[in-house]
Amino acid sequence: MAIGVGCRQGIPAEPIVRLIGAATTGLAPAIGLFTIEDKRGEAGLREAAESLALPLVFLSREALAAMADRIVTPSSAALARFGVPSVAEAAALAAFDGRARLIVPRRAEEGITVAVAEELLE
Repeated sequence: MAIGVGCRQGIPAEPIVRLIGAATTGLAPAIGLFTIEDKRGEAGLREAAESLALPLVFLSREALAAMADRIVTPSSAALARFGVPSVAEAAALAAFDGRARLIVPRRAEEGITVAVAEELLE
């Protein structure tokens, strides 16, 4: 499974890790945390990935925008700021090049969004 994550600027790792834990309880292990390339400078995301021992993968706006028709809970904030309909859901789906389904739609808390997708096996 892939964990898509977004956050407001300056959010520390602890609440990110906490929300990821709540969203993934009882699920299979993740292959990584996925987010938009614009978040490359976010220390909280980097530290959360290190704490969870998962790679942090940055995806282009184009990759996230390509998931637009698969988004369950669009974000007007993500659309206004980045031109994408979602960060967390789109990143989770884009982790598998769209060959995935959301198993945890966007959850938002404390300026953080998390969504989980699993790969569709053919």
